[in-house]
Amino acid sequence: MKSNLIQRILTGIVFVAAMVGCILGGAISFGILFLLITLFAIHEFCKLVNKYEQNVQVNTGLCMLGGAVMFLCFFLNEITPFVNGIFIPYLIILIGIMVSELYAKKNNPINNWAYSFLSQVYIALPFSLMNVLAFHSEDPTSVSVYYYIFPLALCLLVWTNDIGAYVVGCTIGKHRLFPRISPKKSWEGSIGGAVFCVVVSTIIAHFYPVLSTIEWAGFALVVVIFGTWGDLTESLMKRHWGIKDSGNILPGHGGILDRFDSTLLAVPATLLYLFAVTF
Repeated sequence: MKSNLIQRILTGIVFVAAMVGCILGGAISFGILFLLITLFAIHEFCKLVNKYEQNVQVNTGLCMLGGAVMFLCFFLNEITPFVNGIFIPYLIILIGIMVSELYAKKNNPINNWAYSFLSQVYIALPFSLMNVLAFHSEDPTSVSVYYYIFPLALCLLVWTNDIGAYVVGCTIGKHRLFPRISPKKSWEGSIGGAVFCVVVSTIIAHFYPVLSTIEWAGFALVVVIFGTWGDLTESLMKRHWGIKDSGNILPGHGGILDRFDSTLLAVPATLLYLFAVTF
């Protein structure tokens, strides 16, 4: 038990340091980081689908290629917004996913299509949208500039919510939040995580007044609500498949999807929030 705790702590420190370092390191390190995360997450998802879904065999390589190309299209669209046809390669891959099943002669092509496109919408799209969070331009006719604060704040708040919810839930949690899917989560833990996040958001607002204190607090609450739904979404999949972790790439923490489940719904939600408060 003690050795597992030490392993979790060490893995967590390395994980956080790598994430923060790459986000602060600039556009290239940011892009490489989330491109790799996208690839690992899709590989993990496809591996689970092929193992646990009956008569389903998605083309893992094609799904990973699609996710990588989608991410790069979004990345290039931010740094070279005036180049036409950036998304054409991704459209070709989408067509390839459809056509490939015509020739594969697999048992369940409809579900193969469904899970292949789910890998793109559920995983590749949110990570690709991180580029929209990270690049900004005051003038629509000018090239976007990398600005790390929004993706960094989102990650910090997701981690804060996880830690706050765990600590408060373990201490005083009594009322189950969603017992059908995640019997350990409590309302007390969820509220505690939200309070922790709002406190952290006020600190962020002090150092980065790009949003007002109230707007940063709203940003934090969006992360809490949609991050919790993201967590529950992955929990539903794992319960459906009868597994505890999505993988074991992160010792003591499970797989990539286990670490980024909250992020997958928080990214598009925070983008919508930012568009609402800044336009």
